Amino acid sequence: MDTINKIGRRKTSVARIYMTPGNGKITVNNQAIEVYFPFDLHQIVVKQPLALVGVEGNYDVQINVDGGGIKGQAEAARMAISRALCEFDAAHRGPLKKEGFLTRDPRMVERKKPGRRKARRRFQFSKR
Repeated sequence: MDTINKIGRRKTSVARIYMTPGNGKITVNNQAIEVYFPFDLHQIVVKQPLALVGVEGNYDVQINVDGGGIKGQAEAARMAISRALCEFDAAHRGPLKKEGFLTRDPRMVERKKPGRRKARRRFQFSKR
């Protein structure tokens, strides 16, 4: 089978992945996943779809992430991997959808409004 190319998004992060059958090597922006995501929690988030369907070690994944923070990048990669797994085998769709890995999280940062300090925070009121 050839390479599967998928995209995942979260907040302002975009993850593009290339998944091929292999021995489980995961690289993020041409670095090992342990180097790019030094915290175990983010590594677990990226590997969650593979562990859920029981195919850890069966696919090589190359991830290119851009924008946002480290947590958003990890969750965008999780979504892209989930989409690629569905294309490899349609039987994986049920468990991944049940866990919510195929649903784009629509929450974004609210824009700053005029006359306010932040999106909703008002300037401090001084009576005197």
